[in-house]
Amino acid sequence: MNDLRNWTPRRTPGADGAAGRLVRLDMARWPEDAAALFPVLGGPENAELWRYIYIGPMENPNALAAVMTQMRETEGWRTQVLRDRETGAALGMASYMRNRPAHGSTEVGCIVFSRALQRTRAATEAMYLMARHVFDDLGYRRYEWKCHDANDASKRAAERLGFQFEGVFRQDMVMKGENRDTAWFSIIDAEWPRVKAAFEAWLDPGNFDADGRQRRSLAEIRAAL
Repeated sequence: MNDLRNWTPRRTPGADGAAGRLVRLDMARWPEDAAALFPVLGGPENAELWRYIYIGPMENPNALAAVMTQMRETEGWRTQVLRDRETGAALGMASYMRNRPAHGSTEVGCIVFSRALQRTRAATEAMYLMARHVFDDLGYRRYEWKCHDANDASKRAAERLGFQFEGVFRQDMVMKGENRDTAWFSIIDAEWPRVKAAFEAWLDPGNFDADGRQRRSLAEIRAAL
């Protein structure tokens, strides 16, 4: 058992200006960032992006700004805008939520990636940068991922990124007129060095061929470490 007698509360997460090779994270500023995010996340053409998220979809930039401001003020969400490193174009967002700095625990949630960001190296790099901020910059002990148990894509993503499945909270929420059973995943600080090393090896340009195909998957790299 870890000796935590000298434990001290950590800062609340928020990685303003964190950058990798492909993406940059900026703390969201509402309503300003709603205008940049809405074209890639809002409107009826993007409604499916919000299927398993308990807010949204958004009908206009003002609605996006209003809801996200409310989440910041009432729930303490610290939303990151994910931008293309070269152009600065908004590609999506993700939030630090269920922040418990006294315990060194936070959750990454409300992950909404534009279609241009989905299933790309930039998407993986964004999740790496958010996790690195939590563990390396702030010294947190626990990083959570939760999703609707029916959201198989999200569960696969959590496991691919190195989160460990912890179980399902049955009848956890009423969401958009339906029951939500919630699947819980986490990374803890003792696991982070291996998860981090795998992220960095996978993101290395040498892991991709001339056509951009990965040479080794994240899971293969973690298994070899």
